[in-house]
Amino acid sequence: MKHMNKFRLVFIAGAALFVLAIASCYTPSPLYGTWADNSGSKIVFISDGSYTATIVNTAGTSTNYNGTWTVLDNVLIFSKDTGSSIDTEWDIRGSMLYLDWTDDAGGIQSLTLYHISK
Repeated sequence: MKHMNKFRLVFIAGAALFVLAIASCYTPSPLYGTWADNSGSKIVFISDGSYTATIVNTAGTSTNYNGTWTVLDNVLIFSKDTGSSIDTEWDIRGSMLYLDWTDDAGGIQSLTLYHISK
């Protein structure tokens, strides 16, 4: 009976360490949430890897995009539902996200977005 109690204690301790190890490996992306600027551009990063975006170009015309996103080191990859994709370097400084958005016509727009909600 003593050996069984020791076994249970060791098993429980091992299971707890395993759960802590798994939990410590997962860190939520700092991108999650809604980012917007004063011109009306907005990107919503969803934790399931999808996004929605409204991008306002320099002429004031807005275009809506949907798709999935992934991060590889400092490269943010937007896969658009239209079949095209954007590979852009990104940076977060404080509550501001910096990236370049490429529209379907190949135009590049530098965005500075503010984190407005999680």
